[in-house]
Amino acid sequence: MKLLVINGPNLNFLGIREKEIYGKQDYQYLLDMIQKKAQETGCEIEVFQSNHEGAIIDKIQAAYFDETAGIVINPGAYTHYSYAIHDALASVTTMPKVEIHISDITKREDFRKISVTAPACDAQIYGHGLEGYLMAIDEVLRRI
Repeated sequence: MKLLVINGPNLNFLGIREKEIYGKQDYQYLLDMIQKKAQETGCEIEVFQSNHEGAIIDKIQAAYFDETAGIVINPGAYTHYSYAIHDALASVTTMPKVEIHISDITKREDFRKISVTAPACDAQIYGHGLEGYLMAIDEVLRRI
C-alpha cells in the first residue's frame, strides 16, 4: 500500500528555523522517522516537499492516478490561505487525508488558528511535534 506525505514551504528547514517552535531535529530526522514507520507498517511511504503551491497541487492530483491510498499533509503557511490546495485535496475523495502541524496552531498567532485546508481533510493533528506525523500516518491507515 502506498501513502504520500506532503510537506509545504519551509519544512525542509526543520532544525534551522525557530527551534523553540519546531524543535532541534532536522528534516532528515523526519524522513528517517517516516521511513522507519514505513518499514514497521509494511507500507510504501513517499515523502514530498515543496516551497511551491503549484507543485503541491500537482502532487495531490498525481496521487489520484498512481494508486496512493492516503495522504498526510503539512501545508505549512499555505494552510491559512491556499484555497487551491483545499480544492485539490477536496477533489481526491477516494483516499483519506490527514492534516498535520508540528506546533500547536491554536496557541500561536491569530492567523495560524485558521486552516482553510483542514475542511478538505478527514482529520487534523497538531501540537505533537514530529511525532504527529506518525500519528497522522496511523490515522490514515485506520481510515483505509
